[in-house]
Amino acid sequence: MKCNKKIWFILPVRCLLFLTAFSFCSLITRRNLTELTHWWSMLASVINVITIGILWAICKHEKKTYRELIHYGKKQGSSLKGALFIIIMLLLGVGGMYAAGGLCYGEFPYLAPMMIAPVPPYLAIFNIFMLPLTTTIAEDGIYLGCGVNSFTSKWEAVLFPAFFYALQHSFIPTIFDVKFIAYRFLSFLPLTIWICYRYYKGAPISYIMTGHWILNIATTIQIAITSFHPEAFAALIKQ
Repeated sequence: MKCNKKIWFILPVRCLLFLTAFSFCSLITRRNLTELTHWWSMLASVINVITIGILWAICKHEKKTYRELIHYGKKQGSSLKGALFIIIMLLLGVGGMYAAGGLCYGEFPYLAPMMIAPVPPYLAIFNIFMLPLTTTIAEDGIYLGCGVNSFTSKWEAVLFPAFFYALQHSFIPTIFDVKFIAYRFLSFLPLTIWICYRYYKGAPISYIMTGHWILNIATTIQIAITSFHPEAFAALIKQ
């Protein structure tokens, strides 16, 4: 897909979807946005399915498969290189959150408690399978397959998709608090820049998707633990 005006709709689409979803839920439930933050993982799965639908429409319009969109090839590199790649992803993901917490909240390490807040246990179990898979397909399709592959200039191909890749997290969950928005954005920016750069340079997409899946499944497992043991979450927020 060539770089054209469509990409400026595609890149911010998830930001708009999350803003709309949380605002709509706040309106119909008559609750403040802060009261809905623990439902972020459920809403994220719904938005992911919508995003996958958008990707399906893009692929149909471009007459290509999803594999072709993300440049998924048969030769995906060695297991050792893949393991090292994923370790770097994990370090950047966790390190970015801790560093952003130190910058924005003056705490190190810092983790926003609502990100692992309990939900009904059966939903927590369901989302262990749902969220990591759909997030990986949706985000890597939008920001790498559509984003990075839409630009010819290296820095445009890296920086524009990485910016929106990180920015979407500022609205997961949506809270109109400048410090929280900045925290979420800065938490993911180092990782998204690195992912977009390595993808542009030809890193196998299988490495990226596997690392992405691991990061997300770790979060859903934490949510499942607090959902089955809410006393652990209560002890955490009291600290």
